[in-house]
Order: sequence, then structure tokens, then C-alpha cells
Amino acid sequence: MIIEARDIRKSFGALEVLKGVDFSAEKGEVVSIMGASGAGKTTLLQILGTLLTPDSGSLTIDGKDAINLKPKEKALFRGSKIGFVFQAHHLLPEFTAFENVMIPAMIAGGRTQSQMKAAAEEVLSRVGLWNRMDHRPAELSGGEQQRVAIARALINDPAVLLADEPTGNLDSATKQEIHQLFFDLREQLGQTIVIVTHDPDLAALCDRELHMQDGLFI
Repeated sequence: MIIEARDIRKSFGALEVLKGVDFSAEKGEVVSIMGASGAGKTTLLQILGTLLTPDSGSLTIDGKDAINLKPKEKALFRGSKIGFVFQAHHLLPEFTAFENVMIPAMIAGGRTQSQMKAAAEEVLSRVGLWNRMDHRPAELSGGEQQRVAIARALINDPAVLLADEPTGNLDSATKQEIHQLFFDLREQLGQTIVIVTHDPDLAALCDRELHMQDGLFI
């Protein structure tokens, strides 16, 4: 398994959000997580992405304990193993698409400037933006901006791609294009993808469709 989470519990004050969740995903698997607002979906995704630490439970990603790392180790692990795509693309407006995609590679280090540039060009080509690399976010459509965000998430070749409502702000035609892009990327790159969504059409495309209610899968 690429992701193995066991008995994950998380509370915020007196509110118990996750009540002993088990979750696993295999290499190359696309899993959707659905549920009403407040069910615990995003909290679980943030724990899987090491952005939040559970109160108890265990988590391994790509064979490594992802909980008991020192802060600096956890940041390095997150940068190399996990890519994030959110509903809001969070692109930096003053930078071009190419520069936005380059940023995580520059933070992670370990590659020469020319290697990072080649990787950025490759992932932007994979998401269909090879001819839009020099455009700033304001010059791109909503769908194109989300494609840049997906390319940015892939620049460090993560084992896992986590997406939280990745098409929530898009029109129906653009949604379908982005949905298909996730599966094209899985076929090309072999990433494990976990998608939190309210979109039943996207959920139905996935290899597995899980539902959360009151902090547990049902």
C-alpha cells in the first residue's frame, strides 16, 4: 500500500471530528471521498497530507512513518512525496505559469536549474499548457489556472496526489476536462490520487468511492 492509515482520531476542543478512521490506497489507485460538510473529509485529507497531526493512530506513506517526523523532516517528506490540489488554485499572481510550477522544485532542491526547468516544461505539457507557460494567472481561464496548480503539484514527482474539491469552482464542461486529466495523469505517471469531492460524476469515475459520515466511513 502507498497509503496506510489506522485508527486515525482528531478532535478540535470538545468536537471529535475523526473517530477512528482506517484508510488505505494502493499504488496507482484513484479513490474518492464523499460526505456532507462537517463529516471529516478535509480533516482526514490534511492528516494524510501531513498538514495536520492526528491525536492518535498511525500513518505510513510509501513505506515511511509520516507522523513521527521532526518538523523539518516532515516538511521535506511532504515536499517530495505529496502533491496538493485545492479548490482555490493559490497561484501567485505576479509569476507566470512556468514560474509558479517551478517554486516547489526550487524549495525541494536536489536538482540543477536546467533539470528543474525541464521538469516544469514536461508537467505543463502533460496538462496541456505547453503554449501558455509564459502567461500569468490573470491571463488564464479558471480551468487553465487549475491545470497549472495540478502541474505544480506534480513537479516533484510525488507518490501521492491529494485533491480537495479540485473542480468545485469550474463550469461543467471544464470540470469534465479536469476530471479526465486526473485519470490521464494516473495512466501516464502512476500516482495514487485521493480526491475529496461533492461531485458524484467525479466520484463515480474513481476506482473506489468512499463515504464519510460523522467522522467515520460508512
